[in-house]
Amino acid sequence: MIDFKILVVDDEEEYTDAYSLILSNIGYTVLVSSSGEECLKLLEAVNVDAVITDIKMAGMDGLELLQKIKESYDLCEVIMVTGYGSIKSAIQAMKQGAFGYFIKGESPDLLLLEIEKLVKMKKLKEMALKMKTSPCAEYMIHTKNKSFSNLLHIAQKASQSDSNILILGESGTGKEVLAKFIHHESQRAGNPFIPVNCQMFSDGVLESELFGHEKGAFTGAIERRIGRFEEADSGTLFLDEVGEIPLSTQAKLLRALENRSFERLGSNKPIHVNIRIISATNRILEDAIKSGIFREDLLYRINTITLHIPPLRERKEDLDAFIGFFVAKFQMEMKKEINGLEDGLSEILINYDYPGNIRELRNIIERLVVLSDDKTLHKKHLPDSMRETSSINTPIATVKSLKEIREEAEAAYITSILKDCGGNVSKTAKLLDLSRRQLFNKISDYGIKNQYSNK
Repeated sequence: MIDFKILVVDDEEEYTDAYSLILSNIGYTVLVSSSGEECLKLLEAVNVDAVITDIKMAGMDGLELLQKIKESYDLCEVIMVTGYGSIKSAIQAMKQGAFGYFIKGESPDLLLLEIEKLVKMKKLKEMALKMKTSPCAEYMIHTKNKSFSNLLHIAQKASQSDSNILILGESGTGKEVLAKFIHHESQRAGNPFIPVNCQMFSDGVLESELFGHEKGAFTGAIERRIGRFEEADSGTLFLDEVGEIPLSTQAKLLRALENRSFERLGSNKPIHVNIRIISATNRILEDAIKSGIFREDLLYRINTITLHIPPLRERKEDLDAFIGFFVAKFQMEMKKEINGLEDGLSEILINYDYPGNIRELRNIIERLVVLSDDKTLHKKHLPDSMRETSSINTPIATVKSLKEIREEAEAAYITSILKDCGGNVSKTAKLLDLSRRQLFNKISDYGIKNQYSNK
C-alpha cells in the first residue's frame, strides 16, 4: 500500500468507480465523494494528500471547491478533471493553485503520472521536515543495502567500546559521516569530535597540528598552540587520510597512541589524554607498508576494528533516499522550493555509476537545485559528461512481444472509443459489447497493471 491518500470528487458515479478502481489497484488509498460539499466535510475529518475533482458538477463546481480547499488545506494538492470543451477552465484553475488537470477520455497513464509527481513531492517535503526535526539527519545512515546494513551493525557495536577503528573506502563514500555516526552513538557523544585531514599538512606542520607547540619552538611560533590531541580530550579524534602521514610523524603518532600521552613541540612535559581514535583512508595500507611509506606497527595500532564502506555504485538501493536527502538539504539552505524532478531525470540519476561516490552525487544535486528556476529539477542542468553517458547507455530500441503489441492496440482502441463517447463508460461498454465491470477491468489492466505493477 502506497502511503498516499486520494479523494475523488465527481457527481457521476461511473467516473468515481473508474478512478477508484484504477488508483486502488496500484496501491493508493482512495476515498470518493459525489459533491463539493461532501468533499469539504470529508476533508474536515480525514487528512488527504490530493483531491481529484471534476470541474463541472451540480451545486458547488470544481473551481469553487478548489478555492475553498486552497483557503483551508495548504498541504492538499488538487488535480482538475475536464472534458475537451473545458480546457480553458482547467488552465484557469491551475493559475488559482491547482496542481494539474486531466482530460476525460485520455489515457489514465497521464493522470497517474501527475499523481506520481505528487507522491515524489510529498517524499521531498517529508525529508525536509525530517531534516529540521531529527538531530541525526546529517549522518544519513539509513540503508536498504545488505552489505552496508551489516557494516552499520558492526559500527554500532564498536561505538560502545574505546577500540581504535579504521574506515576504508573510495574517496567520497562518506568515511567522515560514518566516523561522526560512531562518535554520536558512543558514550563520548557529548564531548568533542575533532577531524584532521592529514593530507592537507606538510610534515612539520602536521606534527604541530596534532600535538601543538610551545612559544619559540620554531621560527614563527610566537605563542603556545594547543594541538588536536588536546582538543579531542574525552572525545574522538578523527584522522582522515591517515595513509598520507609522513614516516617521521607516524613514529610520534604511534607513541602517542600506545601511551595515550604526547609532548608539545618544544616541550618534554608529557600530556595525558583520554581519546578515541578513528582513522580513515582510501589507500591500500598493506601496499603502502610494502612500499616502505607506512609503518606496519602503526597499522596494527589503528585497525583494531576495520570497516570497509562500499562505493555508491554498489548501493543502488539507497540512491532514492540520498537524492531526496540532498534535494531537501539544498532547498532548505538556498530557501528554494523544489516540487519534483523532470520525467526521466530520476532514471538517469539512478543508472549513473558515480565514480566520485556520494560527494559527486551531492555536488550534482546541488547544481540541479541552484540552476532550477521553476521548482523542478531538469535533465538539461546535469553536467555535460553525465548527460553524454546517459545518452550512450540509452537503448536504441526496445523489442516488444506480440502479446504486448496486441494489448497496446486494444488499449488504444478502448481509449479512442471512450474519447468518442465523451468518457461515458456505460456507452463505451455497450459499443464494445462488454459489461461495465469488464470494461473497468480492461481500464485497470491496460492503464495500470502492465506499466505500473512494479511501482
